[in-house]
Amino acid sequence: MNNKMPKIYVAGHRGMVGSAIVRQLIANGHDPAQIVGRTHAELDLTDQAAVRAFFATEKPDQVYLAAAKVGGIHANNTYPAEFIYDNLMVQANVIDAAFRNGVKKLLFLGSSCIYPKLAPQPMPENALLTGFLEPTNEPYAVAKIAGIKICESYNRQYQKDHGIDYRSVMPTNLYGPGDNYHPENSHVIPALIRRFHEAKIAQAPTVSIWGSGKPYREFLFVDDMASASVHVMNLDKAIYDEHTSPMQSHINVGYGSDITILEVAHAIGSVVGYSGEIVFDSTKPDGAPRKLIDSGLLKRLGWQAKINIETGLKLAYADFLNQIR
Repeated sequence: MNNKMPKIYVAGHRGMVGSAIVRQLIANGHDPAQIVGRTHAELDLTDQAAVRAFFATEKPDQVYLAAAKVGGIHANNTYPAEFIYDNLMVQANVIDAAFRNGVKKLLFLGSSCIYPKLAPQPMPENALLTGFLEPTNEPYAVAKIAGIKICESYNRQYQKDHGIDYRSVMPTNLYGPGDNYHPENSHVIPALIRRFHEAKIAQAPTVSIWGSGKPYREFLFVDDMASASVHVMNLDKAIYDEHTSPMQSHINVGYGSDITILEVAHAIGSVVGYSGEIVFDSTKPDGAPRKLIDSGLLKRLGWQAKINIETGLKLAYADFLNQIR
């Protein structure tokens, strides 16, 4: 065992983001034996006693908190109680147990849905708590806001005496290997990948998509998110503190530009090899006209996304094909 290398617990290591963080750490030269993970079957993160026992036994040095209950609009609307309860419990249990067991560095992964429905575009970090949230995912968003505030509160109370440094990053819409391609509970890119693939196999003449196709959305490949997470975790504390404040310490992680739903649909159709017609049902709702986060702060801190949408979609489709084999 390399005693100079920190022991890192990646909560949610089997999920899309957590598994990408594990890949990034190993690519950076981290010893896989010094990376700890537990499946849900092995450790229920909503169980406070179990989480405390795990930390007391494993004693990690760092934590990436990427575990969460996630889903699309349908799932958020159907299971609001589960989304707020499970996420609050996971975050509170992991962050508190980390503190109680001497973890000095922790990174909490949130979501851009923390920002108000009518936030300015692109959405800056200081838009947090300035307006009403999008109703369809409010329970999830409230839980993620609480995660940021738990980290900030522990820093404010315990940083001076205990030397802890708990940080938060807020990603835009993520996609890539390990995504959920469920026909009802997935997000827009994996849902469209599945739909176009099934249309290709069935030789369907058309694929119908809700809305006008005009709204803009920002998409970030998950391995870029993992790279950003490790970058933020390892930023010198003086630099991090200089660019954040004790009660506004989260950092946005985005690609830096957005595209229309029409453009992403045609790009996915091309990657999948669907040759039929793509039609938009404008009788169905569009949602917000634009959802772009301002990731200028992270760029100033030395990080920028590398994987463009064309490359990312090819990798995502290859992952989908691998999953259904």
